[in-house]
Amino acid sequence: MTPEHPTPTGPHDLALDPPPGCPAHVRGPGGLARLYGPGAEDLNELYERLREEHGPVAPVLLHDDLPMWMVLGHAENLRMVRTPSHFTKDSRIWSQLLQGKVRPDHPLMPHIAWQPICAHAEGDEHKRLRGAVTAAMATIDDRSVRRYINRSSQRLVNRFCEEGRADLVGDFAEHLPMAVMCHVLGMPDEYNDTMVHAARDALKGSETAVASHEYVVEALARLTARRRADPEDDFTGHLVRHPAGLTDDEVREHLRLVLFAAYENTVNLLSNVLRMVLTDPRFLARLNGGQMTVAEAVEQSLWDEPPFSTIFGYFAKQDTELGGQRIRRGDGLFFAPAPGNVDPRVRPDLSAHMQGNRSHLAFGSGPHECPGQDIGRAIADVGVDALLMRLPDVQLDCAEDELRWTMSIASRHLVELPVRFEPREQQDVKHKPSHAPIPPQRLTRPAGAPPRPAPAPERETPDLSTPVPAPAPAPQPAPPVPQPTGPARRPNAWRRFLAWWRGY
Repeated sequence: MTPEHPTPTGPHDLALDPPPGCPAHVRGPGGLARLYGPGAEDLNELYERLREEHGPVAPVLLHDDLPMWMVLGHAENLRMVRTPSHFTKDSRIWSQLLQGKVRPDHPLMPHIAWQPICAHAEGDEHKRLRGAVTAAMATIDDRSVRRYINRSSQRLVNRFCEEGRADLVGDFAEHLPMAVMCHVLGMPDEYNDTMVHAARDALKGSETAVASHEYVVEALARLTARRRADPEDDFTGHLVRHPAGLTDDEVREHLRLVLFAAYENTVNLLSNVLRMVLTDPRFLARLNGGQMTVAEAVEQSLWDEPPFSTIFGYFAKQDTELGGQRIRRGDGLFFAPAPGNVDPRVRPDLSAHMQGNRSHLAFGSGPHECPGQDIGRAIADVGVDALLMRLPDVQLDCAEDELRWTMSIASRHLVELPVRFEPREQQDVKHKPSHAPIPPQRLTRPAGAPPRPAPAPERETPDLSTPVPAPAPAPQPAPPVPQPTGPARRPNAWRRFLAWWRGY
């Protein structure tokens, strides 16, 4: 892989390389920028320097100084992911791998290694596997999921609402996506703090990451076996029954793909939206003033801070050209939503609001576009809305510049989001979220009206960490109230539509 732009310092001499640890060591062989080590702490700043130096496609070095292309331009990213005749996600053609330059324990090997899943397949095999996943996704009822998100949000807020303080990352954002995804996949009983910790630990790549990953995979294997023996009307049941005929291993691996991708993606999205509405006066004022919905704040966050900064990787199937660079067959490329979303050719003014514009790269595009993006949006939209309804006075409990992130090539993850608010009592999760006390239900009914049928019992996810409060005594019947002479006043059409859309 050779950059078309000449190196300004002239011919490169490895003997003149600075020693490891030197600040200048951000440059590697050939004068290429390293995406790791000293000088690469702020990757967003590095991407802008690369854009100025090389244009929309820049040569970079991975760990062990493996050469790659970083696709920085918005149009160039779209062209790459939408042209399967030129670019593939099958790493088995990567020239560095074929030449034996990639060690088995390379830090990015989990992302590099090819797997028989739809995210890496192409052609007829991709159609078979992706078709099964997409069809199973299509069976998910949006209103039912939004209702479940609302109730899960209430359970989580109930854990800390009486304390007056919370960490919205550790206490809320890292739990809500797992609760919802366990419900969607069909294993709500598996959701607990242990599952959340295992998923978080597996994605962090810690010393216990392998054991944590195995814990999650074993739960998915048990689910696959249960649905094979007794299919139910959930995502896994539809995946097992799909005419594509997925094997148990294929079902389990696609459950793992969906769970981990949706979890990491949505945790970051939810954290970013919460931080935005708490710290950015533009959005907080608009939300409180009714000029911006939470859904619009979600889309703005997807532009400014996509959950995945870059995604490894695509590989050139033939010699081609991209962004003024000569790409050779077998070259590896990064799909890069973060720098692509701030491409000055599509966003000359980064302070401008992107209201109504969904052309960001956060969920990809082309054959491998994220199939579960609507669930991610719903979790962030309903979850943030429910929390703000319960805690309208919530505010950041530290200086904004004290917030910390962990940053990698793949993502930028907010470590914690401490907040404070006026302590409030717990609420019944079946009620619409509110910061006001819940009024007692009326027990009277008009004379002559037939008795109301008892509501059907609903399956609830057990909250393993919080004791269930004792039920309140039944309220006394209310005295008769004079009936109005005119027709009852109904909410306007817009409020009725919002109530229906949010699942209340």
